[in-house]
Amino acid sequence: MATPHERLDAWIDAHFAEEVRFLQALVQVPTDTPPGNNAPHAERTAELLAGFGYAAEKHPVPADAVKAQGMESITNLIVRRRFGPDGRTVALNAHGDVVPPGEGWTHDPYGGEVVDGKLYGRASAVSKSDFATYTFAVRALEALGEALDGAVELHFTYDEEFGGELGPGWLLKKGLTKPDFLLAAGFSHEVVTAHNGCLQLEVTVHGRMAHAAIPATGIDALQGAVAILNALYAENTAYKKVTSKVAGITHPYLNVGRIEGGTNTNVVPGKVVLRLDRRMIPEEDPVAVEARVRQVIADAAATVPGLTVEIRRLLLARSLTPLPGNRPLVDALRKHAESVFGHAVPECGTPLYTDVRLYGEHGIPAAIYGAGPRTVLESNAKRADEHLVLDDLRGATKVVARTLYDLLH
Repeated sequence: MATPHERLDAWIDAHFAEEVRFLQALVQVPTDTPPGNNAPHAERTAELLAGFGYAAEKHPVPADAVKAQGMESITNLIVRRRFGPDGRTVALNAHGDVVPPGEGWTHDPYGGEVVDGKLYGRASAVSKSDFATYTFAVRALEALGEALDGAVELHFTYDEEFGGELGPGWLLKKGLTKPDFLLAAGFSHEVVTAHNGCLQLEVTVHGRMAHAAIPATGIDALQGAVAILNALYAENTAYKKVTSKVAGITHPYLNVGRIEGGTNTNVVPGKVVLRLDRRMIPEEDPVAVEARVRQVIADAAATVPGLTVEIRRLLLARSLTPLPGNRPLVDALRKHAESVFGHAVPECGTPLYTDVRLYGEHGIPAAIYGAGPRTVLESNAKRADEHLVLDDLRGATKVVARTLYDLLH
């Protein structure tokens, strides 16, 4: 007689073509962020879930809050499935928002085309894939028909690219959910329990415009920006001497991702704006990190007479560290991933920052696991021709279904 885990596997195999079609339908509705008009995708997701008999609660975020965050619309979804009056509540979170496709695609970024066992499209790997993983894992569990305890919640949210505060952060702040465990979108060949934090700052360098024929009458904001950049990049070199003790995480680093300024070729620039991203390892104190970056900028700006600088925080995402109580979730994921995929699956950290930190800040033990390869690079996430290997989707769905069974049994 087949074991419950084997019966879960068999149901997933029998319904895998349907799972692939579900993911294709999700990929075919764009969620480019920016501009971040993501409510239509939530509506389509809710419609598809209704076809499985799942009533999705729709939680629209107020328009003024969405606009202030630089997006157009957000509706977060919660699906609650209760298996018994007692026991644990396990939440499964994946985000639907994603960066625009950019150039260089050889497949339609919104087509969901399947070629040679891979499904192509923006967000096919990160992380609409786990809308499918988690939905079909829950469906398999219900189809088992066994008496279980506890509940499962699906959290499908739409603010990961801009920091998550209006996605899971909003649901948690409003008291709409308080699970005992949280599993969030990840990759099939690792269980992540820690990740970097992220500080993003906007630095506005003010000088004084002048005609290029008489530059001494102005204050060159770009010259000041160069001094600031040199100081920041010197810090970046020093960061390499700091090493994290978390497997999968190396050292802090800093990136200046956007620069704009000046008015014309023949004008001394009066204003330059920089946007920087400072990744923090779990061992670092975010308050001290921000104070240090601000001081470096101020000291560099002071070397250019007459220059003034404004610094505005865009994001402070704290690191994720393993919380006490996460072992039942982590151990079950690792055990079943090894069984399904045939190799040991490590517990590790990631240099990314994710929405999972928001659950951690509410004291909810969490792990990151889902469909996908071993690395972001392999999936082309945030690059042209992002794709998901369908065997990873199938396997991850089995692992999650088995893990849910263990946690609710």
